[in-house]
Amino acid sequence: MKTQASLLVDLPEMATIPMDIVNDIFLQLPAKTLVRCRALSKPCYHLIDDPDFISSHLRRVLQTGDHLMILLRGALRLYSVDLDSLDSVHDVEQPMKRGGPTEVFGSCNGLIGLSNSPTDLAVFNPSTRQIRRLPPSSIDLPEGSSNRGYVFYGLGYDSVSDDYKVVRMVQFKRDSDDELGCTFPYEVKVFSLKKDSWKRIESASSPIQLLFYFYYHLLYRRGYGVLAGNSLHWVLPRRPGLIAFNLIVRFDLALEEFGIVRLPEVVAYGNVDIQMDIGVLDGCLCLLCYHDLGYVDVWMMKKYNVRGSWTKAFTVYKPSSVKSFSYIRPLVYSKDRDKVLLEINNTKLVWFDIESKKMSTVRIKDCPSSYSAELVVSSLVFGCKGDLNNIRLRKEQQVKEAEEAKMMQKSRKRDDFLSKGFKLVL
Repeated sequence: MKTQASLLVDLPEMATIPMDIVNDIFLQLPAKTLVRCRALSKPCYHLIDDPDFISSHLRRVLQTGDHLMILLRGALRLYSVDLDSLDSVHDVEQPMKRGGPTEVFGSCNGLIGLSNSPTDLAVFNPSTRQIRRLPPSSIDLPEGSSNRGYVFYGLGYDSVSDDYKVVRMVQFKRDSDDELGCTFPYEVKVFSLKKDSWKRIESASSPIQLLFYFYYHLLYRRGYGVLAGNSLHWVLPRRPGLIAFNLIVRFDLALEEFGIVRLPEVVAYGNVDIQMDIGVLDGCLCLLCYHDLGYVDVWMMKKYNVRGSWTKAFTVYKPSSVKSFSYIRPLVYSKDRDKVLLEINNTKLVWFDIESKKMSTVRIKDCPSSYSAELVVSSLVFGCKGDLNNIRLRKEQQVKEAEEAKMMQKSRKRDDFLSKGFKLVL
């Protein structure tokens, strides 16, 4: 297979190459390279901006697994690492950046969700740097609550309506406990990027209302939804003394309704003390079962929402170098599918060999000591034009900074000249 460098070597002469061949070449390139290729010629510009090409490029990336990157969120910055070269890290400049940390709440088709606060949200493509800021939507406090409790987000693609959607769920705290001491009012809103508007989900089915309102906090460790099967998912962890089992709740992005995903029978009727988390691997919903923090069983739902399709994929045992498995998450298979890239305890990435059960730590130069990881594909979703207002403001700021630097340099030269001149006179 040709390398990216070999594909680009003859790009200046592409004016003589038929556009169908150019199209095939461009489909093999990462989005960042294609952004630069738009400057080659007008035909290239229009080809790369064409919605059909963008869809074809995304479809190929998802099928082949080429040009994947790992997005790392440190304390204050975002970094990216190419999956094919995990030894080097790159800064990701994102327009939502401010003094404090920006939360990343999921990844979908090359897009990531960004949040500075529940009313300051955006969807961002780190490959093309295009951003869609969401209009703020207030949080309406219910009667009996003076502040919000927990806020959970989700980003997903609704394939039925060809629309990207952001889900925001808020569980409120009561100002004073009622007789049961366990009620949690909630609010759910969905933003449609196609309609550019928020919609409040007025009511859920009776069983879901009961679960949300009386028995459960959503999972405390990961507050954003896991995307699989056109739905976003959260774990509803059991509450000792009230209910004795965990559940997975799903939000169908097409129907905009809540439902329940049933656990594997051996898990549902097994040890109730098992802690659970969820993830996604190879497009399948994953269930992670933590056993006394010593090992983790990873289950995969091979056919979405079919209980009988749950399969125990592998078991990860705690190595001696790790104190505990407080958090692990599978990210992606290796090309030969013999290994799985795991994120462990928000501090390291390791390749896990499925057959030997051995781990090898991924060494990343200049990587923050603590981070959360997100798998991101290289895509042209949102196009390449970027946020025009943001680009204009950034260019104006760069011009202003360059002019100020020149003025400072001239001022220093003038001061040096005057200083030397006075010394000569004196």
